[in-house]
Amino acid sequence: MHCDPRFARVREVFERQFADGEELGAGFAVHLDGELVVDLWDGLADRRTGRAWERDTPAFAYSCTKAITAAVLLRLAEQGLVDVSAPVADVWPEFAAGGKRSVTVAHLLSHQAGLPAIDDRVPVEEFEDHPAIAARLARQEPVWEPGTAHGYHALTYGFLIGEVVRRVSGKSVGDLVAAEIAGPLHLDLWVGAPDDVVARAARLKAADRPAPGTRPATPAAPAGRTPAAAGEGVPDLMAEMARAALDPGSLMNRALGNPGMHLLEGGANNPVILRAGWPAAGVVTTARGLAGFYRALIAGEILRPETLRDATRRRVDGPDRVLFVQSSFGLGFMRPSMMFPMPSATAFGHSGMGGSLGMGDPEHGLGIGYIMNRMSNTATGGLRALNLVQAVYDSLKSL
Repeated sequence: MHCDPRFARVREVFERQFADGEELGAGFAVHLDGELVVDLWDGLADRRTGRAWERDTPAFAYSCTKAITAAVLLRLAEQGLVDVSAPVADVWPEFAAGGKRSVTVAHLLSHQAGLPAIDDRVPVEEFEDHPAIAARLARQEPVWEPGTAHGYHALTYGFLIGEVVRRVSGKSVGDLVAAEIAGPLHLDLWVGAPDDVVARAARLKAADRPAPGTRPATPAAPAGRTPAAAGEGVPDLMAEMARAALDPGSLMNRALGNPGMHLLEGGANNPVILRAGWPAAGVVTTARGLAGFYRALIAGEILRPETLRDATRRRVDGPDRVLFVQSSFGLGFMRPSMMFPMPSATAFGHSGMGGSLGMGDPEHGLGIGYIMNRMSNTATGGLRALNLVQAVYDSLKSL
């Protein structure tokens, strides 16, 4: 393990979370101005076998994938292959069905398309057939008028963006990640893991069930807002979220559960999921690989600086039609909000279900990655990543 003495506070927090029993296995990495200053890992990759978490242990990081998928599409836009402000139907004619002719690529990237859930249950046989799943979405009508509201497209985001990528490039998101991002930059990061990576991936442990009568944790206050301001309306929103979570037919559960990883033995640990490379929830990566992705982003090695600035500009900010709490998005990237509480107003990135996190901060020169295998059941993925990120910023203040 490596930790620059200037960031000793980060190592203390990382070790304390293990000592307090909050972690099973985890990795945390930080780049500062291009230098790897923190590279920590500890614990068990697989509690069943006792396999230790090693420096190169990757883990499935759920929706951390969305930012990577956005970068793939934005690279294609830089090449002139797609216009993010143009209708999706320009490159995917079938998508115009159901009154979606005016839906733009930017609407897809910013969760405004009104397609957060797939109406029909996706069979297991289609889990690796992305075009077939995309075709289901192309036939649907939007739940709300596109562009008038936003709601988290938990899984559909990837099949929608992935089909646009395929239509204009002839390749999958995973293929382009390997050929143009992870490969050239030597990042341990895969959207669709090969068999050797599947074999050494950490095994996720399901979240412990909350005690009877408890409610989801209230998200922390986002950067730039006082706790009081951030908390306005939070009890009502959290009550709505709690009710939706208990309703199998709610938009939230339909968005989060179809295609249903739970239909496979082991859920997200199943090789089918690890290999499938869903562009919304399919990345397998090390903490160092995820942090390296954000280091390269802010260094201009993946996207032009002006492209990244535009992509991280807030497109939507307010109550989320699917998750109820406040969320904020640029083009595929989360911005500080109740759903993505960050210590810095200039941070951007994406969290993943259970607690994983990837983020960058151009003002502070940071690229950060956190992966783990003990899943959290709280609304924001738990405080483990946030505690570590806060320790990074606290360390910067003392420099």
